[in-house]
Amino acid sequence: MGMDIRLAQCFIAVDDHDKALAFYRDVLGFQVRNDVAFEGMRWVTVAPPGQPDVEIVLEPPLADPMAPEADRRAMAELLAKGMLRGVIFATDDVDATFERIRAAGGEVLQEPIDQPYGVRDCAFRDPAGNMLRFNQPRKA
Repeated sequence: MGMDIRLAQCFIAVDDHDKALAFYRDVLGFQVRNDVAFEGMRWVTVAPPGQPDVEIVLEPPLADPMAPEADRRAMAELLAKGMLRGVIFATDDVDATFERIRAAGGEVLQEPIDQPYGVRDCAFRDPAGNMLRFNQPRKA
């Protein structure tokens, strides 16, 4: 008998929640599910409308109010380089998704291409520098 394990949340570090919201809510069309402030920090939960059981938490790069300043600087530098996290989203039409995000000013990392491992994909950076890939199964 198997266990029923499902993804509920994943975390993306952002340095400016308002810029992140403008991208995830206004460009990608995600719903804002929660917006919480705690000890001078902020967590915002967003999700695609068609996935009620999955949420993305937009969190501070270093969610520890007691962290040393050197650690805060190191995390900010990693975030600025796009080294902290990446997310892959599935879409029905990579080319249309690419055009919509590019038209909204998204930072293009890779235009849509057919990959040898069976998907067509593209990549962008979000306003904080995180890499986001969008893919669909490659058409035969």
